[in-house]
Amino acid sequence: MTDTIEAALDKVPFRITDPERIPAKRYYDEAFFEAEKEHLWPRVWQMACRLEEIPEVGDYVEYTILDKSVIVVRGKQGVKAFKNACRHRGVRLANGPGNCGASGFVCPFHGWRWNAEGDCSFVFGRKVFSEEVLDQAEIDLEPVRIDFWAGCAFINFDENARPLRETLGPIAQRLDARNADKLKMDWWCATVLPTNWKLAMEAFQEGYHVMQTHPQLHDLGPGAGAIYGPDGDGWAPNLDLDARETVGKFIDFYKRTGSGMDGMLHKTEAESLEKLRDLDVPDDPAEAAATFIAKAYEQVEQDARERGAPIFNVPRVFAEEKFKAVDYIFPHFFLLPMISAMSSYRIRPLTPETCLFEIWSLVLRPEGEVYDTPSEPTILPYDSDQFPEIPRQDYSNLPIQQLGLHNFDEMRLAKDIEGTISNYQRLIDGYLAGLDMDLLIHANHVVNSGYDSSILDIGFGPVTDAVHEPEEMVTSYTDMRRTTELAQDAPV
Repeated sequence: MTDTIEAALDKVPFRITDPERIPAKRYYDEAFFEAEKEHLWPRVWQMACRLEEIPEVGDYVEYTILDKSVIVVRGKQGVKAFKNACRHRGVRLANGPGNCGASGFVCPFHGWRWNAEGDCSFVFGRKVFSEEVLDQAEIDLEPVRIDFWAGCAFINFDENARPLRETLGPIAQRLDARNADKLKMDWWCATVLPTNWKLAMEAFQEGYHVMQTHPQLHDLGPGAGAIYGPDGDGWAPNLDLDARETVGKFIDFYKRTGSGMDGMLHKTEAESLEKLRDLDVPDDPAEAAATFIAKAYEQVEQDARERGAPIFNVPRVFAEEKFKAVDYIFPHFFLLPMISAMSSYRIRPLTPETCLFEIWSLVLRPEGEVYDTPSEPTILPYDSDQFPEIPRQDYSNLPIQQLGLHNFDEMRLAKDIEGTISNYQRLIDGYLAGLDMDLLIHANHVVNSGYDSSILDIGFGPVTDAVHEPEEMVTSYTDMRRTTELAQDAPV
């Protein structure tokens, strides 16, 4: 069996043979891009839309991935997905979002019509067709598999794919506990990056870049450098700060993250934390930090409940559900939880060296609160100063990294903190090799383990001393890692 797996993997172009090294051509080679197009994207669950984009019967969106287009529409019987093509001669029926109304989807070429359930309701001049050509099952819109999680609709072109939640693995439970299905959009922006889709994702799969790329966060992090510095092995209090200064540093860090993302930490949460700046805490900085974190969770929950937001039990969830501040969902979706709000990313390939990068700011908003929910992203140039500070800093690196890839053979990874890059890249090899679905499902569960992971055994592919067995999820957020763990051990 192992020999068969290795033989299949050996046929993958530029396959990963050393988990600590990633061949550069995977990010720009045309043949590798075509292999992904043929063997990866038709077999994976893809986040197609947020359900709040289609709140009313007849509302629809168009989801595109490479040369494929799908209509996701809310009908009287629920949300469904269909291939975006007239069953007569293939004309696309939808271009962007809209509402199909009483007339349904109308082909602009010959006037055929379909309702929101995908049923063909009108064929112009039926008598000129042979009866067998117009068999109802063959002229109804062709369905695409659809499933739902975290307030989103996911599609899969593979009729034999396992159910979405089975593919997601433990990450679904971790984010369900945070009411991910109740999150609502604050804003939604998108850009075309001159960057391979995988490279665009990898900037958000490790925190190692924070010191250089986001110095405003690194400098505010209590115990700055303790994790990624030359002697770092986890969170440690900054010995130059007393207990009161440590609390202030945490509040400033949280708030700067929120303003730098214009989300992730919502403005309402920042207001809650500001109330705690004069919190009575122990004199020891580490104990003070743990006391502050525990109280911060309580304060955010209390204020959210008073606003009528669908908040979860924040202290309990942080104690019971280990999380990471950047959760990656294979192959192209991210949720970034901080306390109760989140940011979100979706990255789609366009060409071997360009991708569409979307960002959402998500919040638990009171039910019935009037809000102008976006129906389409605001499209910006990737170097626009309208992007928040943190993604703008990331976008400044990615185009020049794409250019630099043409000048060397392989990336080298830090085995303990850049492992997510290796893990998901080796999973891509599994899809390109056409491996058994049981193997791929197991690997999906391992890969969906958040940023700053070590190089893990995904169940196939190369194994070296750098590869570790998957461990229980541990809390991690740059220099706050140890402090949050202490807070999780505090009485609830």
